[in-house]
Amino acid sequence: MVKENIGQKFEHLLKVIQEGNFLSMKALGGEIPFFISAYNPEQELEVTKAMKGLVNRLENIGIKVLELNLYDISLQVLEEELGEGEVFDLEKELNKDEFKTTLQAIIDINEVFMPRLKAMIDASAAKVYFITGVGQVFPFLRSHNILNNLQNIAKDAPTLMFFPGKYNGQSLELFGLLKDDNYYRAFNIDKYKI
Repeated sequence: MVKENIGQKFEHLLKVIQEGNFLSMKALGGEIPFFISAYNPEQELEVTKAMKGLVNRLENIGIKVLELNLYDISLQVLEEELGEGEVFDLEKELNKDEFKTTLQAIIDINEVFMPRLKAMIDASAAKVYFITGVGQVFPFLRSHNILNNLQNIAKDAPTLMFFPGKYNGQSLELFGLLKDDNYYRAFNIDKYKI
């Protein structure tokens, strides 16, 4: 995958997100307000740093952001269910498939994970939601499942998923290698015109 100029990418994101039509979701023609910003996974640290700067800049101009870090939320759920640090012991005891199945059972997307995200969104006065940590939760949580399930939850503000891989407007390729199920409902924010 080609490396991008992350500074330019995030200046574009700042301009798009602070634009009135973006925040009010008027320019979407009734479509779900979901956006994806794909990036080269090799630039993960650079993107994480730039994203934190973007949050600060947006909040300084009065645009509150709710970051939904899938990894952090998953870890919170696991620690609540198993106890602090127990997930690492579980990983040592089980083979990969058993471990994945166990994690998916504990973090059940419909019964546990999405209600957690809903509670976070409902408690927030954010004007935009950022989904991060996508690569860190693979394979026990999949990005297309998160987006499909968020359609009924994240309706009051635009949602932007930072995706380590490729998005061509039709399919997601995690890390540029693993084709996820097709997902047609999100806009590529990197191509969004102001």
